[in-house]
Amino acid sequence: MSAPSTRRPSYAAVLSVPHARRTFAAALVGRLSYGVAPIAVMLAVTRATGSYAVAGVVMALFGAAVVFLSPWRAALVDRYGPRRALLPMALLHAGLLCGLAVVSLRPGAPAVVLGAVAAVAGACAPPLGPTMRAVWGELVGDRRLLQRAYSLDGVAEELLYVIGPLLVGALIGIASPAAGVLLGALLMAVGTLVFVTSPAIAAVRPAGPPKSPSGAEGSLRGRGLLQPVVVAAGTGLALSAVDLLVVAFAAERRQGDDTVAWVLAALSAGSAVGGLLNGAVDWRSPARARLALLAAGLGLTLCLAGLAPGVGVLAVAAACAGFFVAPALTTAYLIADEAAPEGFRTRAGAWVNTAVNAGSSTGAATAGLLVERLPLGVCFVVAGGVALGAAGVAGLGVHAPAAPTRPITGGCRPRTPAVGPEGASSSNAGRAG
Repeated sequence: MSAPSTRRPSYAAVLSVPHARRTFAAALVGRLSYGVAPIAVMLAVTRATGSYAVAGVVMALFGAAVVFLSPWRAALVDRYGPRRALLPMALLHAGLLCGLAVVSLRPGAPAVVLGAVAAVAGACAPPLGPTMRAVWGELVGDRRLLQRAYSLDGVAEELLYVIGPLLVGALIGIASPAAGVLLGALLMAVGTLVFVTSPAIAAVRPAGPPKSPSGAEGSLRGRGLLQPVVVAAGTGLALSAVDLLVVAFAAERRQGDDTVAWVLAALSAGSAVGGLLNGAVDWRSPARARLALLAAGLGLTLCLAGLAPGVGVLAVAAACAGFFVAPALTTAYLIADEAAPEGFRTRAGAWVNTAVNAGSSTGAATAGLLVERLPLGVCFVVAGGVALGAAGVAGLGVHAPAAPTRPITGGCRPRTPAVGPEGASSSNAGRAG
């Protein structure tokens, strides 16, 4: 574990923590599977069945099992520890992906079999992202350094969802989509195996059976998680809506698909820059207050994006909106980590991650309905309004009654006392998979 330092920590200092590079690299290899497997499964099922409808249903089953069962899989990690919980999940998940790849090789494969295997594979997906964030909390005691660690983790995760589809695209140029599914299985198995055998994992001790399965302490509000979960859901919903709105914006102006790619790339670039800058600043304001401001900034920029006269201005607006995305999600994860009591740490991150993904699913469906009924500018305002609503909830959380927080790991203390609302410290430490 690193010790607190009077020097301003850097991103290089994060990776110089003992065992950090090996553990982080292994987690990223495993998490890359989440950028590879979904698109490969979709392409493989489409080719096997010749039906986009079947492929859509299979992907919905796979995605729903991954997302909505994540907190329960994370509970197994908290209860039994990463080594005992993650490796069986990863091997089952990888094995089922291999089975799905084999079944999809045969044209006319039964849709029921494909859907069943995909759903069970999704249900076994190991929560590597939430576990890695819990490990960061054990590796790093200095809250300023933890801020950098979470920001670095969030930006790296964003890049995985860019690299994954590119890998699949390159692979299916020389092989069938089933090869992409096998690649996802290999990445998950190898990455998780190296991850759980890292010495850093030994620091994450099993919590055992839950001591209080019900009551206020068992609720999101009682654990101080309602605020970050709501903001994460609002952010995911708004961003997913924007993806579709950008497509509609380009189509309305008779622009090609390459235009859409550039606008969304600007959004991702703004998010990466914002995440890195957020992690580099030694914040004095409480994390919960910053979370409300970041969500409000995202909402306002999305509302203004609806006034864009052309694609160029929209790309600039998207970059400005992206500037708030990674900082908002990173701050939400940090608040969840600080508020999580013993035995709930991995689940706390999983709830935030689930909220982002659930919001994304809802946002795409909602935007599809609105764009056919309302002017496009109004749709952008609605998307921004969702983020502003989340900011309002987050603002209320700043003045909510205090909730108990987990002590800082290893006896390290924040630079300032933990006097923030709901037990959040006034120092901040630094997103999905």
